[in-house]
Amino acid sequence: MRERLLAAERVTAIDWRKGTLRLLDQRRLPLEETWLSYDSAAEVADAIREMVVRGAPAIGISAAYGVVLGLRARLDIGGDWRAALEEDFRVLAESRPTAVNLFWALNRMRERLDRLKPTDDPLQVLEAEAIAIHESDREANLTMAQLGVELIRKQHSGPQKILTHCNTGALATGGFGTALGVIRAAHLEGLVERIYADETRPWLQGARLTAWELANEGVPVTLNADAAAAHLMKTESITWVIVGADRITANGDVANKIGTYQLAVNAMHHGVRFMVVAPSSTIDMSLESGDDIPIEERDGRELLEIGGKRVAAEVEAFNPVFDVTPADLIDAIVTERGVVERPDAARMAELMSRKRLH
Repeated sequence: MRERLLAAERVTAIDWRKGTLRLLDQRRLPLEETWLSYDSAAEVADAIREMVVRGAPAIGISAAYGVVLGLRARLDIGGDWRAALEEDFRVLAESRPTAVNLFWALNRMRERLDRLKPTDDPLQVLEAEAIAIHESDREANLTMAQLGVELIRKQHSGPQKILTHCNTGALATGGFGTALGVIRAAHLEGLVERIYADETRPWLQGARLTAWELANEGVPVTLNADAAAAHLMKTESITWVIVGADRITANGDVANKIGTYQLAVNAMHHGVRFMVVAPSSTIDMSLESGDDIPIEERDGRELLEIGGKRVAAEVEAFNPVFDVTPADLIDAIVTERGVVERPDAARMAELMSRKRLH
């Protein structure tokens, strides 16, 4: 399966080349494929904040490269570069509050910085660490794809109809994808009859990104309005809802793109199984439950305007971009360390005690 997934790879969103970070501008897809180059930590933080790059794993990877860019600039200036680099860590950490992969990657870069030896080249060492974070995410996705396919096959051995929300593919990760990686693998195994992709308001990641990725790979995909999901579960024999995550707490609660919670409620009502796919770097064992997760709220203009033109009445807008799905609505959490079915605090703790499977 791993080799087949590698051979099927078509999309990449993050490119580190000769000391420059290049990001595929996801705000312009699918109409235009534009790559933007970044040379400073502040620029990378802006790219994260402005949604040039999105998806929890991709945000973390980009931030790691941002630290490298910040370090290079501090070394060029001279003086106390360690103290100056703290400003870059701060700016990157403040770019998005909910996705824990951002803080995980920054902590990993800081820990590697703290282990530098007097004879080490700090720029070379931190660049190698950022590349390792990137490559590790790709490998984790390959492992999760195989584990997720096993769950799907166990439920039903034939082609199935699957619903997904937001974008969790190569665009949102270091490669292949989390939930979309599982879907890609299922397609290769002949387990997909059709994928239904929620449009995912207000940024339309499902319409612009997920549908684009799947269509480019020949996966049968139908786009639907977010509000049509329950109707699809009732009428189209959906077997799985498969989503990603931006943060998972110690008890198995999951923060993901707004609209995920209502999908889980509807899935429970209709007897549809609910799978969350995310690397262990998304699991935040320091938070007891989803009540502790900071939920980002963005500018209401994202709801009130389209293309900069107001289309709504003169009212206020409520625009949280994540919600929390309680663990008791989740059938399985798939990570590169293994699978947790019916997650709770004890099962999550046991999962985090395991080593990565790859």
